[in-house]
Amino acid sequence: MAASLTPEEKEHLITRNLQEVLGQDNLRAILKERDLKIYWGTATTGKPHIAYFVPMSKVADFLKAGCEVTILFADLHAYLDNMKAPWSLLKERTKYYEAVIKAMLSSLGVPLEKLRFVCGTDYQLSKEYTLDVYRLSSVVTQHDAKKAGAEVVKQVEHPLMSGILYPGLQALDEEYLKVDAQFGGVDQRKIFTFAEKYLPQLGYAKRIHLMNPMIPGLAGGKMSSSEEDSKIDLLDSAAKVKSKIKKAFCEPGNIEDNGLLKFVKHVIYPMFKEGEAFTVHRKPDFGGDLVFVEYEQLETCFASQELHPGDLKAAVEVYINRLLEPIRKSFDTDFYRELTERAYPAPVKVVAGKQAAGGKQQQAASGANANAASAAGENTPDKLELKVGQIMDAVKHPDADSLCVLTVDIGGGERKAIVSNLMAHYTLEQLRERLVVVLTNMKASKIRGVESEGLVLYAAGAEKCEALAVPEDSKVGERIIVEGFDNTSNPVPPLNPKKKVWDKIQAELHTGSDGQALWKEFSLLTLNGDRVTSTLAGCSIK
Repeated sequence: MAASLTPEEKEHLITRNLQEVLGQDNLRAILKERDLKIYWGTATTGKPHIAYFVPMSKVADFLKAGCEVTILFADLHAYLDNMKAPWSLLKERTKYYEAVIKAMLSSLGVPLEKLRFVCGTDYQLSKEYTLDVYRLSSVVTQHDAKKAGAEVVKQVEHPLMSGILYPGLQALDEEYLKVDAQFGGVDQRKIFTFAEKYLPQLGYAKRIHLMNPMIPGLAGGKMSSSEEDSKIDLLDSAAKVKSKIKKAFCEPGNIEDNGLLKFVKHVIYPMFKEGEAFTVHRKPDFGGDLVFVEYEQLETCFASQELHPGDLKAAVEVYINRLLEPIRKSFDTDFYRELTERAYPAPVKVVAGKQAAGGKQQQAASGANANAASAAGENTPDKLELKVGQIMDAVKHPDADSLCVLTVDIGGGERKAIVSNLMAHYTLEQLRERLVVVLTNMKASKIRGVESEGLVLYAAGAEKCEALAVPEDSKVGERIIVEGFDNTSNPVPPLNPKKKVWDKIQAELHTGSDGQALWKEFSLLTLNGDRVTSTLAGCSIK
């Protein structure tokens, strides 16, 4: 198909439905001589969902236009972005992303001969790339680096250096992937203009930038993998699709904050072959079928409220299932089911000491993924609600010389009274104002007549105990997780004292040879990616 297209027709395919193009004159000049080389990058973190069809629809356009397309799996970027996943898990997720993207593009009916996949770590750890990172750091201001990442890097009061480096790494990718253009969402515009400003200062060419609009989710607002009601998983059954579409926000006449209409515009219409149209099936009593050859006709009809939201939902459901069915079939094998489980392990439910019926026995593997996948029942650290706390007051226990009672601020205006034996190793004054790690979801219990509402964690050495330390700029109330066991998206229920959950998890808590706080071999981290530590190495944590 591409060989028979004129440069103007290729340009139309490449730029249709985009919100903005930077460098369109350069785009036209290149197309007159040869096919364009484009890259799209994605961090291999959250599980791809149906919103990924929006960029994939454009990737399909690029391939139809004869472009050489590189998909960059930004595994290094993913690790640097608050270190949300360990390397072992990112490796499995990279495999999952490649399989899913191939299945999505096949579902859209495009050839894959001019498509290639690259991992960031394939070249971003090379001597040449590293030297360019240093060169870039010598000309980029901190202000520009923070401004460039404002829309895509988590913003905190005291940012990590990794977030400041992120835009520069993405800019250098354009040179090291040897492309003419980078494609992404309009939320990356500041990174794109950053690249246009700074790459020429290193002697590299300014690239073309192609930007997709941001598409609302099903619940309104951005479609997010962390908000279950806002997205449809690529492997959801037809029944789940129906349920989620039914709950979708679709206000009569509202064509702006309408994720269904935007999906139809950016995914369904571009996949149509010549002569196809968007069809809404209705009973004769309700006016019969409606056929929309052009998207604008559909939008006008909905805006005038001639098309009911229920009928639009039913029609979109049909087309979404048409897209998802080939993906469901391709992943309906033992190989892909096991890949999915390794990349996105679910907690294993245990009933009466045995695995829940219908579950598949998890096999031991390496890294954090192995523990997340194979650790059973309630004895995994995602069952702990750990927070940064600040000791506001410390007084001697009225009935025990070796104990003290701490008043600990755990954020959100909440304070807990906690009985502790740290008085044997600190003066009361040394304890006051100290930032500590607090276990907050324990059932309150009386210790020597005083009710204790949690635990302040400490490293227990042979002759000394030391409260676990967090960075001085940590925020009171900030959650602390174990690497690979992120439990911050949902409330954590209270620990069941009868099942001795804390005792079993605590048995695996210790400090490493460098004093780093660990569960098994996995780090305790703040949400900023800072490690929880102690000066006492090789000790248990209590």
